[in-house]
Amino acid sequence: MLSLHPQPFIVAFSGAAAFALATVASSFAIRWVIDNVIVIRFDAGEVANGAVVTGLGLIIGIGMIRAVAVVFRRAFASIGMWRVAQTYSNQVVEKLVTQPLGWHRRHANGDLIARAGVDTEAAVSVIAPIPFASSTVLMIFISTIWLFLTDVPLGLVAIVVFPLLVATNVIYERAVAVHFVDAQNRLGTFSAGVHESFEGIQLIKSYGAEERETQRLTALAGDVLTPRVRAIRMRSWFEALLELIPTLTNIVLVVIGALRVNAGEVTIGEFSSVIFLFTLLVLPLRLIGYALSELPRSMAAWMRIQAVVTEPVEPDPVRKITVAEPGTGVHFNDVAFRYAGTETDVLGSLSVTLPSGSITAIVGSTGAGKSTMADLAAGLVAPTSGAIAITDGPRSIVFQEAFLLAGTVRENIEFGGVFNDDEIWKALRIAGAQAFVDNLPAQLDTEVGERGVSLSGGQRQRVALARALVRRPTLLILDDTTSALDPATESFVLDNMRTALASTTVLLIASRPSTIALADDVVFLSAGVMTGHGTHEELFETHAEYRQLVQAFEADRKEAL
Repeated sequence: MLSLHPQPFIVAFSGAAAFALATVASSFAIRWVIDNVIVIRFDAGEVANGAVVTGLGLIIGIGMIRAVAVVFRRAFASIGMWRVAQTYSNQVVEKLVTQPLGWHRRHANGDLIARAGVDTEAAVSVIAPIPFASSTVLMIFISTIWLFLTDVPLGLVAIVVFPLLVATNVIYERAVAVHFVDAQNRLGTFSAGVHESFEGIQLIKSYGAEERETQRLTALAGDVLTPRVRAIRMRSWFEALLELIPTLTNIVLVVIGALRVNAGEVTIGEFSSVIFLFTLLVLPLRLIGYALSELPRSMAAWMRIQAVVTEPVEPDPVRKITVAEPGTGVHFNDVAFRYAGTETDVLGSLSVTLPSGSITAIVGSTGAGKSTMADLAAGLVAPTSGAIAITDGPRSIVFQEAFLLAGTVRENIEFGGVFNDDEIWKALRIAGAQAFVDNLPAQLDTEVGERGVSLSGGQRQRVALARALVRRPTLLILDDTTSALDPATESFVLDNMRTALASTTVLLIASRPSTIALADDVVFLSAGVMTGHGTHEELFETHAEYRQLVQAFEADRKEAL
């Protein structure tokens, strides 16, 4: 972790080393002041002014060095920690955006969000105390030498605390690690459940399922609570031992030290400096113990991050698409598709050629494979077998549920691209959105709210369509995109596209007779197999299943009226 951003940690470790040296030096200063100022004052009744000034200078100077060292250690350790957190978050996000659609369909969005956010913070929480721990290790090393040079019995008593604390920490980490791993995994599941609930809030409200959803999320939260409570119980015992072991050691030191002073083996100054130094060491040792108690949780989070970051990027489905011959817009050659882990083809043995500049309606009942065919043409998923060739140039797809960002109309249409106002207004005009955008308070710079909540369904669809059209694609895929438009507006939009984008091949998933009739030809799918291809009139006359479905569409439309 530290190697990701070494510079701030170098400064932090330097501050930690200065703090360690100054801390040990402070015990020397205390010893010198006691033996050369305080004891002399009691024995002789007076002390030289130079000794007093020297003592004050030592204590104040060393104290200032410690203070400055602490500032550098803490500040730069925190800077380094958050830089590492940002790097981990960026690595997770970069891996997520490079994985194809099929990979994302196998992973819960909420869990992925947790790995990019909650897990990164948990993973780096153990970093900030590392410079502090290094200063403590250095203090222990120097102090051990000095303690033995001062008095061997006192040194032996003082250093006993170190292996005891290390052994306690090792036992604790091994016992608690499994609970923290379980808690982080369950937290990811809970995050996925919350994200799913937020995404489906409209459905939950419309079906009056608030109580059921509350019970579901409460159960998921309870699943997270159980392993965390177990871990916290263990931590409470661990922290109690962190307090008990040094306290008992300090008591033993005082008793033995008093006996050694009484026997004349050590001076009062030496004894006081030993107690002072041990007291200074106890707090860092306790704090390191508290920091290390977070190590299992950090490791669990780090492993969840690495599971995403180190996972190989699956091949981009677009790479399996070749360039079609001139005059051909889309060519499927014996294409089949099935989802990973299943044995049934969603789309099977599809062979069809669509000319450039044509508008083709894809029609079929629910589950016929319409969206799968559109995803294959868009390069969102790769065929299980067969080959796909697409006309050379940019491709755009507009989904039935138009997704808008919480930004302006302009930002939603540009979507990372660079287009001037003339190009944007032209796309809006083709999409039949110019009139309503022109009437918005700030026109192109009007905020649409999260997911475009300030716009109607039809307005959102037309803005999403304009986002696709402004890129002047050679292949445009519309997944029931105009479903929220009335037939007259829909006809107006398709006529505009036919005129302004004459060379663009359009694949249009349709479920309204009026939409189907506007297409040049129709591909009819039934249970994943193309059973008809021709004009609407031809199929209506010759294909019984197609005719029945179109008539059912028309009956549903009249019923809705």
